[in-house]
Parts: sequence; structure tokens; C-alpha cells
Amino acid sequence: MTTDPTLDPAAARQPLDAVALARLVDHTLLKPEATRADVEALIAEGIRLGVYSVCISPSFLPVEVPVGIDGAPDLQVATVCGFPSGKHHSDVKAAEAARAVRDGAHEVDMVIDVGAAKEGRFADVEADVRAVRDAAPAPTVLKVIIESAALTDDEIVAVCRAAEAAGADFVKTSTGFHPAGGASVHAVRLMAQTVGGRLGVKASGGIRSAADALAMVEAGATRLGLSGTAAVLAGVTADGDY
Repeated sequence: MTTDPTLDPAAARQPLDAVALARLVDHTLLKPEATRADVEALIAEGIRLGVYSVCISPSFLPVEVPVGIDGAPDLQVATVCGFPSGKHHSDVKAAEAARAVRDGAHEVDMVIDVGAAKEGRFADVEADVRAVRDAAPAPTVLKVIIESAALTDDEIVAVCRAAEAAGADFVKTSTGFHPAGGASVHAVRLMAQTVGGRLGVKASGGIRSAADALAMVEAGATRLGLSGTAAVLAGVTADGDY
């Protein structure tokens, strides 16, 4: 059975070898051209690497993952909601999340309406997150993608507070599809300071090396979204250096 690393956020910031770092990874495949064969290969690779979860598009659900002797999955399954633009009605996001859970997702990564945040409509952001939270209640893990590269520091703080107020489990930097960019150490640190260990922080988007990954963890990330997981883990030494 898996253990969510965000139960002890401080532990994620201890020196990490490749095995420990892998337990923080959502091994991700969200390319539009992905096939079922690609997803099967992703799952097999995720098992081999010892990652925490795989993150796939909702149309691929349900998928088969191995289970332990207690019947619990050894590999968590995450999916996305309102992806990648966030420009979906809240009831559509909620329906998408509810269907994903019925189809076997353990975790849902939803995208906020970034334009609402840019306009200062943080109550609307909170309501959007709450709609998805209500449709996918605990124990489903809800991560809120804020597209931090497109926001000011004040907007990042306000959106993280809205996500927390709405009952999210994580705030997450990026979809990886926004032209403004992906995760940054500065954004991760600010997000971690804002949620203060009450929520997890997922860094995702543009993390392509061991140095990138370890810098995000040092800044406060408790989960990492990686598509090039094998290459990242291969760059980590036994003492958590690179």
C-alpha cells in the first residue's frame, strides 16, 4: 500500500536518494497523441521506477494497476480535470471529476480559471474548486493547478488561500502546457509558505533534471509531476546529490 508523502511534508525535504525521490513522483503522460499502448508502457515503467502514481488523461480510465497483499493499489492513479485551459464551467469540471473517480482515479488535478484569478475574482476561484471538491470528496486527493507562471506573487498567494478554503489537498504549479512556463523555485517556495504544510505542494512543468527536481523539493514541493522520470532519477546520487 502506498503512503502519501504529504503526510509529513518535512520528510520530503530531507536528503533524498533516487528511491525516496521516486516516491514523490506523479509519473505523467498527458500528451494529446498518447495511445493506450503508451499508457500501458507508462504504468509498467512507473512500477519499475517505484513512483507514487501515474497521471493520465481521463479518457484512458479505468486502468489496471498492481495491488498489494492487503488489496490496496501499489500504484496510485491520478487524472486531470478542466485540462489544460481551466476555461470550463464548474459543473462540467465537477462532472468530469466525478466520472474520473467512478472510473478508478484516486487523485484529480483540476485547473482553475486563470483569468478569474487575473481579474481578482478569488471567490469565484474558490467556488470552482469547491464544486470539484464536492463532486470528488475525500478520500479522493484533489490538487489545484494554478498556472503560477502566469500569476503575480499576490495572485499566487490569493489563489492558494482560495484552494485551501475550498478543501483542496494540494496546490500545483502548472499544467505544463501554458506558454508562460512551468514550475519555478520561487513559485514553489511562495506556495509552500502560503499553505504552511496544511496542503501539499506539487511542482510540475519543465522539471527535466535531478537538479531541477531536488531544487523544487528543497523549496517545499512534496510531490513532483514528471514526464521524464527515468532520466531525472538516473541523475540522483546515493546521498541525494546530483
